[in-house]
This record gives sequence, C-alpha cells and structure tokens, in this order.
Amino acid sequence: MSSRPELLERYQALALPTTKDEHWRFTDLAGFDPDAWSSEDVRRSEVASLLDLDVAASATIDESGVEVRQEVSDLSGTAVRFEPLSDSHPLVGSLVRPDDKFRAHNAAVWQNGLLVHVAEGVELSKPLYLRVSSSAPGGALFWRVLVVAEPGSRFTLVQELTSAEEELETYANGVVEVVVRDGAKAEIVDLQRLSRKAWFFASFHASVGRDAELDWVEGGFGSAKGKVWIQNDLAGRGATSRVTGAYFADGSQHLDYDTYQLHAAPDTTSDFAFKGALRDSAQTVWRGMIRVEEGAQKTNAYQENRNLLLSKTAAANSIPGLEILANDVRCTHGATLSQVDREQLFYLMARGLPRSEAERLIVRGFFQDVLDRIELEPVREAVGAALEARIPEA
Repeated sequence: MSSRPELLERYQALALPTTKDEHWRFTDLAGFDPDAWSSEDVRRSEVASLLDLDVAASATIDESGVEVRQEVSDLSGTAVRFEPLSDSHPLVGSLVRPDDKFRAHNAAVWQNGLLVHVAEGVELSKPLYLRVSSSAPGGALFWRVLVVAEPGSRFTLVQELTSAEEELETYANGVVEVVVRDGAKAEIVDLQRLSRKAWFFASFHASVGRDAELDWVEGGFGSAKGKVWIQNDLAGRGATSRVTGAYFADGSQHLDYDTYQLHAAPDTTSDFAFKGALRDSAQTVWRGMIRVEEGAQKTNAYQENRNLLLSKTAAANSIPGLEILANDVRCTHGATLSQVDREQLFYLMARGLPRSEAERLIVRGFFQDVLDRIELEPVREAVGAALEARIPEA
C-alpha cells in the first residue's frame, strides 16, 4: 500500500460520489462532508451487546483505540493471533484498494485495527468477537480488520457495530479484508446497529482459495445513510462462498448494499441471499453483480434480493446483474418487492392477535429462510429478535 501522505493526497483528489455515478444513483450524499467530522479520542463507553456469546476471545475498537479484552487462552500465541493491526502488515490493502472516496479516506487515516490470524489446521469451537463502538458526538471512527485463515483452519468471527447513544451523530468508515487459504472455512458475522443519525460506509472484501469456504452473515438495523460494499473473489478451484443478508429500515433510514461475486476459477460456487423489510419512509438499495471470468467453467452462482414493504411510503430498489465470459456455467438471480399479504394479516387478526403482533409473525415468516442459513444459533436468534423488535407495539 502507498504511504499515508500519498493516500491522503489521493483521497483529497477524489470527488464525493453523486447520483450521476451509476453505483450511487439511488443514494444522494448531498449535505455530507467527510472532512467535517472530528477524530479526537474520547473516553470509552460501554454499549449493551445484541448477542449473548461464549467466546474464545474478544476485543473492542472505538475512538480511543484497540483493546483486546480476552485473549485466546487455550491455544499458543502462534496458533491464533488476535491483536492490534499495523499498516506494515503485507496483506493490509491487498484486497480493498483506495479507488473510491471512502476507501481512500479509510486507507489514509485509519488508526484502529484488528488482526485475526488462525494458523494451519486450527479449529476454534467458540467464536472470536469484535465490538466496534462509535462514541463521540460529531466524531469520525475509522477502523480496519484483517482476517487470515490458513489452510485447513475453521473459525467464526463476529463483528458488532454499535453507537454509544441512539441519537449520536457520527461518521463511521470501516474496512474488512478476509483471506481464506486453501481448504479453510471462515464464518464472518457483521451486525450493524449504529445510531439512526450515523453516516456509515464500509468495504468488505474476501478472497477464497482452493476448496475453501466463506460464510458471511450481514445484518443491517442502524445508521441514517451510507453504503456497504461486499465482494467475494472465488480465486481457487472448488471455492465456495455464501452471503446471507437481513436488514430492517424504518423512519427515514436509507440502507445501500453493493455486492459483487467474482468467479475467477473453475468449479466455484457462490450464493448471495438478501432480504429486507421497510416501513415508514425508509429506502433501501441493493445492487448485485455476478461476474464469471473466462476459463471459470462449471461456475454455479446465485443471487437474490427480496423486500417486504410494511408501508406505502417505503421504497426498495433492486439492481441484479450478470457478466459471464465462460460458456459452461449456471448463474441465476431474482428480485422481488411485495407488501404484507392482507389475507395473512386478516387471518391472524381474526384469531385475536393485535395488528403489531400479526405483522411481527409475518415478518418472522418472511425472514425465516435466511435466518435458517445462519449456522451460529445465538446469532440466528439475535438477528431474528432484532428484526421482530422493529415492529412497534400497538
């Protein structure tokens, strides 16, 4: 990666995206100035977790720095490295390039990061946990995570993004790079529940090696506006990636997900499934692209985005896409938009359920198939509870 001064110059030279840019067509950043936020340290504040996990190790990132709260005690230090990340690490910036205003901003100024390195053949029975907490009013938080799964390793990393206050105005900008070596399996869980007044931008990029597996879970519940990029590169023969997304937007929230499945090797499989529910005047955007490179024969790729509208003023935009340069592939995609089935609602309310409880059951049923894809039971239950909790009481 270039030096920090060079990266800062690159950031300053790049223009803020506008709705004239194709990938920002439905996300207007008018009024947002990334340079107007402070990066001063603040006193660390505790934020209640959405999850109840028995973990192998835990760490916290906020404006005051990185704190490893619980180290991996049952393994030697050479087996699992769970420690602050330095930009001198050779893999930092190997996947997420500073080719966009926000990625360049992160590359130029990030200070707080975590390295998760699991040695060859090591299997962790308990997940690793990272809390990223935005605590400073008017503050900016830049963080970076590098995950390396050596051949044959197996583990889960849970990243939870939180705000110290529900109405906290902040700018959060994160990068997660994941390298899954041959024959390894990594599960990455990212749960975002920042303040409803937070601007949130993140780039998640993974490279999956030969016969390796990546299972990514993305939950979106907070923030006011921003964009999340998720890219998986199927780089080795037999690589598999699965991304499961669940989000709920209400009020005036605007959630934007941009996903990219790159099949660069033969006999690879990817499966992206995103579901969202919207109410009030909320808006969501999902843009998905499957690209199959020449020579990546026997590719099997699938993507879907399904949205449930709980009000007439909510709006969801889905833009699926395919770029296929090989001739022996199976690639499918789908996108749907629907409102709550009135017959289902009437049926439940006719049996004595209040409207809010009937809607809660319908929402749970809508999300059930994506929830079933989440392997870690506490995460599955927490995501389901968070989705249901967004339905207001009568």
